[in-house]
Amino acid sequence: MKTIKQLELLKEAHKFIKKGKTGSPRQLSQKLYISQRQLFTILEFLKEIGAPLNYDKSSKSYYYKGPFDLLVNVSVQVIEDDKIRTVLGGNEKR
Repeated sequence: MKTIKQLELLKEAHKFIKKGKTGSPRQLSQKLYISQRQLFTILEFLKEIGAPLNYDKSSKSYYYKGPFDLLVNVSVQVIEDDKIRTVLGGNEKR
């Protein structure tokens, strides 16, 4: 479950950054309900995968200084008692 939660946080952080409405690191970590240390780990990961991440001190917001998009897709299949349930992004289909 920890991995799914981390992917969801990555997706949410990307959404705020793409809009250029993150606020300060403290504000963004509060929006995501995580610590600033966790936020910096997410931001470092984005940089590692090639995100052109930048911070504007005057507007106090992170933004992408070039084109960048991120698709986070999570799919889990659970086989139980001859039933197959597929969980997609937290929604369950039977």
